[in-house]
Amino acid sequence: MQKKLFSLSSLFLFLFTLLLFSCKNQENFESVARAEDRQLSQEFKDYWYSGEAEITSYQLKQPRYGELRSGEAVLIFVTEDFLPKVQVKANAQNPDNIPVLKLNTTKNYVTGIYPYSIMTSSFLPLNAKNHAIKVTNSTQEWCGQMYTQLNNRGEYYVESHTYFEGEADQKFTLPRGTVEDEIWALLRIDPKELPQGTKKIIPSIEYLRLHHLELKPYKAVCTLSNGSYSIDYPELSRTLTINFEKAFPYAITGWTERFPSGNSEMTATATRIKSLKTPYWKQNAEKFTSLRDSLGL
Repeated sequence: MQKKLFSLSSLFLFLFTLLLFSCKNQENFESVARAEDRQLSQEFKDYWYSGEAEITSYQLKQPRYGELRSGEAVLIFVTEDFLPKVQVKANAQNPDNIPVLKLNTTKNYVTGIYPYSIMTSSFLPLNAKNHAIKVTNSTQEWCGQMYTQLNNRGEYYVESHTYFEGEADQKFTLPRGTVEDEIWALLRIDPKELPQGTKKIIPSIEYLRLHHLELKPYKAVCTLSNGSYSIDYPELSRTLTINFEKAFPYAITGWTERFPSGNSEMTATATRIKSLKTPYWKQNAEKFTSLRDSLGL
């Protein structure tokens, strides 16, 4: 009888804990949507809801291992519907979908004999002034690969995998706040929404992983000026400056990134080559290869 009572109490405790966990997850999920509504202009809707993506290519000069490497970068901006719970692209229209401005950033350059291929994706909600719903970053090079995913579920849930000892497989949470990787899309919506002054910001996941630094918020000084936006991280000795056109759609003309590399401080630069508005996902036939030429790729 005593054993039976013990089993029932254990079951009750398990169910109670499960209920609390479920409520907490639901609260975290709902908190993603609790933010000031964003009113999008007709100009914004006409440009971004035209059924096309904006693809811009850049000539890249990227420091790595204390030397400046030549390469290319591409920014692909496009709007899409996002599933808020599982946080992936929605295949069908649904009232619960969240409209997002997605940015896929790719960088390719070669270090000596072997190449680097880097991609970062961010998904910024358009219906509310909230932080990115999701950010992912992956790096492939001949030594191995790294992958990090950050999900906004009230807190940031982070999962990271690399081939380096001490960094291999990690799962942890961070307090929700500004993420550098969301800044690029926020700028395209309205530069006035960009954080200014002294803030706590999670730097670029790409930068933190390539330099084996802890993924966490760092003190940053943010400055918006005439056609440029800078984030300076004193603790990292790193400054990112994004240059953009002052009129809508605030096209990004290039960027600079100053940071320690090797035994000195070096500066990465990206200079715009060409921009296209096109439905690239429909252009995977061989006849569309010439579009890469027009982008200088």
